[in-house]
Amino acid sequence: MEELLVSAALIGAVCGCILSGRVTDLIGRKRTILITAAIFIVGSILSAVATSIGTLIIGRIAIGVAIGVASYTAPLYISEIAPPNLRGELVTLNQLAITVGILLAYVVDAVFAGSGNWRWMFAFGVLSAIALDVGIAVLPESPRWLLLHQQKAKAWDVLTRIRGTPDVQAEVDDIIEHAESGSGRFADLVSPAVLRVIFCGIALAVIQQITGINTVIYYAPTIFQQAGFHSALSSILATAGVGLVNVLMTIVSIPLLDRVGRRPLLLTSLGGMFVSLLALSLGFAIGGVALKWIGVLSLAVYIASFAIGLGPVFWLLISEIFPLNIRGQAASVATMANWLSNFVVSLTFLSLLKGLGDVWTFLLYAALSSVGLWLCFRFVPETKGAPLERIERDLRLGRPLRDLGRTV
Repeated sequence: MEELLVSAALIGAVCGCILSGRVTDLIGRKRTILITAAIFIVGSILSAVATSIGTLIIGRIAIGVAIGVASYTAPLYISEIAPPNLRGELVTLNQLAITVGILLAYVVDAVFAGSGNWRWMFAFGVLSAIALDVGIAVLPESPRWLLLHQQKAKAWDVLTRIRGTPDVQAEVDDIIEHAESGSGRFADLVSPAVLRVIFCGIALAVIQQITGINTVIYYAPTIFQQAGFHSALSSILATAGVGLVNVLMTIVSIPLLDRVGRRPLLLTSLGGMFVSLLALSLGFAIGGVALKWIGVLSLAVYIASFAIGLGPVFWLLISEIFPLNIRGQAASVATMANWLSNFVVSLTFLSLLKGLGDVWTFLLYAALSSVGLWLCFRFVPETKGAPLERIERDLRLGRPLRDLGRTV
C-alpha cells in the first residue's frame, strides 16, 4: 500500500505526458504551464483534506498529472527563450528549483514529523503551485512557438525584449526556416531521422530512473532507518542533509554545463553513482555501526554525482535535440518514458529490499548504472553552445547522434 501511494503520483505523471504533448504544441508553452499550476493547487488541497486512502490516491494522481506536464514543458520553454551560450545554465535553473523544492519538502516534513501531521505536509504544496502560477503569468510566450504559429510580430517583440537588442533578424529567419512545416503530425515522430533522437531521449529517460535515484528521493527515510537511524525525525533529518547536497551540487553544475559540456558531466555523474552504489552495498554487507556512516556518505556521494550530471543533463538534452515542429510531442514521449521507469522503480523498491535484501538490491542499481554509462558514452551528443536550429539541421542531414550540433 505504501508503494501504491507513493507511485500514484507517477501514474498521474505518465497520464499527464500522454495527454499534453500535443496540447503544448497547440496552445503554447505558457498557457500549458498556467493550467498545470491550477492542477497542482487542486491536487494538493485534495490530498490535504483526504478522509480515505482512495481520496488521497486521487489527489496524488492529480498532482502527478501536473508533474508530468510541468516536468518537460518548463525546460522546453526555457530552452526556447534562452540564447545558445546560456541555454545549459538557464535550463538547469529549473533542475535547481526542483532540488530546492525537494529540500523544502524535507524541511516541512521534519517540522511536522513529531506530531505526525501529514495533512499540513501536503497542504504546503499549494504555496509552490501559487508561486508557479504567478511567475509564469508575467512571462512571454516562447518566440519559437509564436513563429511556429505564424505570429511573427509577437515573436519579434519577445525576441527583442529577451535579447536586449533590435537586431534579431538572423535568429528570426533561422527559426522560420525550421517552422515552415507547421506543427508536426504523428507521422513526423516516427520518421527515420526523428526516431534516432527519440530513442536517445527515451534511453536517457530510462537510465536516469533505473539507476535508482527516486528510491533515494522517495524512500530515503526508509533507507536510513534500515541503516540504523531508527526514529522518524533522525531519518528525515539525515534525508534533509542529502537534499542539501542535491541543491549544492546542482548549483555547481549550472556554470559547468556551458563550460565543460553535457557529455563530460553526464559520464562523470554515472561513474560516481556506480561507485557510490557499490559502497552502499558494501556497507550493508558489513553492517553494524559502520553501516550508519557508510550509508550517509555513500548516499551523499550518490546524490552529488546525480545532481552534477544525470539530473540536469537529461532535461536539458530533451529540450535541445528534437525538431521544432514536434518538439513538444517528442519531449513528452521522453518524459513519459522517464515517469514510467520512475513508476516501475518506485513500485518495486520495497519489494526488492524484501526479496533480494539490501546488498543485492543496491548492487542491481550499480549494475544498471554501468550499463547507462556505456550507452551514454556510445550515443549521447555534445550540444554545448550549439543553436537549436543547427542541431535540427544536422539531424535532418543524417549525422551520427554523437556529432549533432558539433562544428566540423
